[in-house]
Amino acid sequence: MPVELDADMETVAEESPLVNAVTNDVTVNDVAQTILHWGGLPVMSDDEREVGDMVAGAQACLLNMGTVSETGEATMLEAGESANDHSVPVVVDPVGVGATPTRNRVAERLVTELDVAIVKGNYGEITALVGDEAEVRGVESIGEYSNIATTAVAAAQTFNTVVVASGETDIVATEDVAYQVSAGHSKMGTIVGTGCMLGATVAAFAGAIDDTAHAALAGTAAFSLAGEAAANGDFGKVHGPASFNVSFKDAIAGLAGVDTADARSRIKEVLSTTEA
Repeated sequence: MPVELDADMETVAEESPLVNAVTNDVTVNDVAQTILHWGGLPVMSDDEREVGDMVAGAQACLLNMGTVSETGEATMLEAGESANDHSVPVVVDPVGVGATPTRNRVAERLVTELDVAIVKGNYGEITALVGDEAEVRGVESIGEYSNIATTAVAAAQTFNTVVVASGETDIVATEDVAYQVSAGHSKMGTIVGTGCMLGATVAAFAGAIDDTAHAALAGTAAFSLAGEAAANGDFGKVHGPASFNVSFKDAIAGLAGVDTADARSRIKEVLSTTEA
């Protein structure tokens, strides 16, 4: 799949998509800042009384299960239903699915009752979502997932969606093909919220780019390259997690000014179900 990252980032900035995020209390500011830094407009409406109206005027809807609650569940479903009614792409981040029966039930409702454009989760979450054995501790994925590309394609087929599985290398999968994105840095795992920020990125790109798979792949690549640039000191010296966090946000805001010509070389097709 051709990805012209400079052009894709320019599209997001030019379109300035309004993204309504019903999201995690822990990282709500990180999610909002990430959407803004890519050039989008964040709104964090999470009141069931208004969220449907807000989503109706948005270009993307992000549903993040990080701090799931009874009212949050109802709000996410209301937001998702409004998004479906108004042809607004829905991105679901099933945070912690596989950790508790409640999260399993809520995640299942989101991906089966709604028409979901993209599901973004870590290796463990995507594995748990399709009913396979996964190790999810709290909201963190642990264990080994050597067949994650196959699992991601299975999830895409099961839920008729595009899947982003984040880990040491990220996988972006459709029902027919899986791509591996080899970018990023281990420092991205030293701060809380990078998974939520990736969901926000994918939502912003999906709100501006019509081809959902293209948007997911471009957003994932851009996010990983921003993390890599920050860790390499391209946006200021990194002393530890706190300074990395600041540099990472600066990298997201400034990646459009960095040479990303090698982005295509970081993306590799690793599985196709249409091969003879």
